[in-house]
Amino acid sequence: MITAYLTHPECHRHHMGPEHPESPKRLDAIHARLMRAGLLQQTMQGDAPAASDEQLTRVHPASHLKSLEACVPEHGLILIDDDTLMNPHSLQAARHAAGAVVRGVDRVFRHQAHNVFCAVRPPGHHAERDQAMGFCFFNNVAVGAAHARARYGAKRVAILDFDVHQCNGTIDIFRDDPEVLICTSFQSPFYPWRHLETEASNVVHTPLPAGTDGAAFRRAIERDWLPALNDFAPELVLLSAGFDAHRQDPLADLCLEDEDYYWITRLAMDIAERHAEHRLVSVLEGGYDLDILGRGVEAHLKALMGQPFD
Repeated sequence: MITAYLTHPECHRHHMGPEHPESPKRLDAIHARLMRAGLLQQTMQGDAPAASDEQLTRVHPASHLKSLEACVPEHGLILIDDDTLMNPHSLQAARHAAGAVVRGVDRVFRHQAHNVFCAVRPPGHHAERDQAMGFCFFNNVAVGAAHARARYGAKRVAILDFDVHQCNGTIDIFRDDPEVLICTSFQSPFYPWRHLETEASNVVHTPLPAGTDGAAFRRAIERDWLPALNDFAPELVLLSAGFDAHRQDPLADLCLEDEDYYWITRLAMDIAERHAEHRLVSVLEGGYDLDILGRGVEAHLKALMGQPFD
């Protein structure tokens, strides 16, 4: 199993202050954990390009790009919303984060890798069509899905989001689009407090109460996601991979363990093998305890690479 690993140094230059949980240290923790485990050396490593205006405007209006560009400070930080800040490097980092998913889609459709993990930041799944929020500027996974449709003619793209927060931005962009199936599990009620009960024909909601453990999570995913995914038969599987549903993450109250991330990754891979010639691209979303984040991504990579959990 060939797994590509995409990142870019620019993703470290975006920061939102020393106390902000969405920190460059997240990528450092992932890199260090994967190096110690000997996994990173087994991947096909590459740099993520910056997404072009053409690629971004497939999911965001040009006015959104212009509005964000007008906000870029010459120095220091400015507030975009209550918990999202921008420094002089933030938008370039965001372009590389979105560009990673575009490059990942290229890799799997050109048969250069079976699957891809994009270790990038800022995250993207809260970015709506014309609004940055929730640490997110551009919707990375949506940009990748739109690229698959425009460049490779993909007619059925599945987006699986297992972050602890619901993917309001992805839903806002693709709501009722018959060529995109969105499966989202999340703590509820919880941030982002919008689209939580959207009755869209292409969205499978799996709300989970605080305290949900791995066994209950797995039952809910098998009940809600598997029938929809097999009926949809995706040509490409995209993952919004959040690791903040872990029991030790400080920002939420679900109780997943490392092995649950291995399990959900294997489930997604089984769908990709059955319907999509293995084509799967994963992009980092949340995860804010640095040790737990590294462990979660290690479990995720082991699954992607076809290695046992233990």
